[in-house]
Amino acid sequence: MTPRDRADRRPAPQAHRLPPTALNDEHYARPADAGDAGERDRSSSYRAGVGRPPSGGPRRGRLGLPGVVRFFLFIGLLAALVLTVSLTVLRPVVARAVVDWAAQNPSALRLPFVADLVREDLGAALTTPASSDPAQLEFTVAQGDTASSIARRLQDQGLLVNARAFVFITIQRDLTGSLEAGTYILRKNMPPDQLVTALLVAKDRAITITLREGLRIEQIAAKLQTIGLTMDVQAFYDEAKHPPAMLLSDYPWLRLPKGASLEGFLAPATYQVLPDVKPDAFIRLLLDRFYATVGPDRLAVPKSRGLSFYQVLSLASIVEHEAVLDQERAIIAGVYQNRLNQRPFILNADPTVLFANDTMALVKLPFNQWPTYVFWAYPATPLGQLNVAPALAGYQTYQNSGLIPGPISTPSLASIDAALAPNTKTGYFYFVAIPNGGGQHAFARTLAQQEANLRKYGYR
Repeated sequence: MTPRDRADRRPAPQAHRLPPTALNDEHYARPADAGDAGERDRSSSYRAGVGRPPSGGPRRGRLGLPGVVRFFLFIGLLAALVLTVSLTVLRPVVARAVVDWAAQNPSALRLPFVADLVREDLGAALTTPASSDPAQLEFTVAQGDTASSIARRLQDQGLLVNARAFVFITIQRDLTGSLEAGTYILRKNMPPDQLVTALLVAKDRAITITLREGLRIEQIAAKLQTIGLTMDVQAFYDEAKHPPAMLLSDYPWLRLPKGASLEGFLAPATYQVLPDVKPDAFIRLLLDRFYATVGPDRLAVPKSRGLSFYQVLSLASIVEHEAVLDQERAIIAGVYQNRLNQRPFILNADPTVLFANDTMALVKLPFNQWPTYVFWAYPATPLGQLNVAPALAGYQTYQNSGLIPGPISTPSLASIDAALAPNTKTGYFYFVAIPNGGGQHAFARTLAQQEANLRKYGYR
């Protein structure tokens, strides 16, 4: 039997099927064709990387295109799921780390992704004012201050909810190079962005208001109309003349007679305010300065003085307009006190009659024309003959005895001290200004002495 005969008698090989766990269900293993054709098939399959090498054994199935797509789709979905979980779980941790880093390195806020995380962390602190109180206060920026040091002081003084909000806005608006030393005017109810603007952008917006001693409320209102304020000056005047109960309740030391104005209590000083300062806020600023200057000890007038503080202030306002030299204030106060003690002696005080005369004239003059009015000017009619409105009769001290109903202006502290402790021991009842005397007065105890002084100094 030839070798071919023996080969022909071998049993035909069986086809091998892929196991159930194969990646696809196609069956690529099949019996080899007899002869050279079968060898060529096996050899070409091996070279292509499909099936098994020619040494024998069944060939494995190939991974088809649909299987590859499904595999990579599965990997993509798995990666997306892992990324989502990572961002959800780890994002707060990462954000906290970035926010803390930015707090120590403010320049990092210029990076967009850092700024976004810090903005999210600050939230409402970026827009919420620290207070609803519109009161103004002074804030000083010192040499060498940075946005961070300023922000900390703003927070310490109750002007910021979060100091980082100020730093954030400053850097976002690229204003870190705009810091200049000086005193600025801020409001307690300013949101952070307005604080930045007030300190770094609007440095020249603050208005200086200087109120000297001896100004009456109408003079203050006239002055406020001329200095570039956008404040409602009419509302300021109305509140000063008729202070509301809420204001008075906030200042229990203001023991005013029923229906009295704030005349005499609007402290003379130099103030820095914003152009749109609210009338109530400005009035409170003046009252606060008055209390700080006068102090509780002066307000608590001893019973031995025989006058209330309101009456002392009324007397002091007369002294303010009569005295020029501080050393004469107590003597002039003594003159008027001696007259009050010897009732029904009249005061004969020129300034009180001028106050009444101006008041009557201002009623006839439109409010916006008050800046043109000349206050405290002597009228053509002699003061003793000037008739005043019944409501002002108490100020016509040439015709009516007793102390005036209330102050005629805000006196200086020196005049208040003089009225608290008038020099009555001299026994003077009269005085007259010495022409070209540098503010000096000649005093007299009797009418005869007064007449002699009037002739001596050219008044007769």
